[in-house]
Amino acid sequence: MEPNLKKIAAEKAVEWVEDGMTIGLGTGSTAYWAIHRIAERVRNERLAIRAAASSVRSEQLAKELGIPYVSADEIDRIDLTIDGADEVDERLNLIKGGGGALLREKVLAAASDRFVVIVDESKRVATLGAFPLPVEIVPFGSRLTLGELRELGGNPAIRMDGDRPYVTDNGNWIADCRFGSISDPESLASRLNRIPGVVENGLFVGMASAVVVGTAGGAFVLNRS
Repeated sequence: MEPNLKKIAAEKAVEWVEDGMTIGLGTGSTAYWAIHRIAERVRNERLAIRAAASSVRSEQLAKELGIPYVSADEIDRIDLTIDGADEVDERLNLIKGGGGALLREKVLAAASDRFVVIVDESKRVATLGAFPLPVEIVPFGSRLTLGELRELGGNPAIRMDGDRPYVTDNGNWIADCRFGSISDPESLASRLNRIPGVVENGLFVGMASAVVVGTAGGAFVLNRS
């Protein structure tokens, strides 16, 4: 049986959780394992923590597992957020949003003293862009917004949920964009966010404090230089 690399990375990252912390919980298959491990530590070590989640899905899981939960609207700062990523480049810039929660994920990450990203080794790339870049847009005037994204070179496609557009927890849509190789993610992120109708984009530039990479031989940590 092959080792679960996401679980290996998640369990390593959760070692940074300390008593008294406010924790940000990410969304997706990797964050799932981190939430389970945090719950184990709460039960076994009686950690007095509280956690806010970046999606309804993660909030429900945290509550089911007994993690003390607090709404993001009730906190001023987060000590540590643990989340996954769809791609990580050599400078620890990220593409996120494959799970559809990029806006809330970015809100939590930006408010965190430490933002730790957990991935398996397949998510490491020299340059971002092989994974389609999620861009959260408002439904109103979506064709106009898609036209702007197309002019920017993104070749956008609305993410679907069956025969309807996928709807985020904030009531928006996701346009998955294929820009190809993204050599300057900071510039692209800025240009995307200047488009009316764009709420946020999945480029997390200079935000990760550390990336924990899960491998068959264990996990190792990449720190931002």
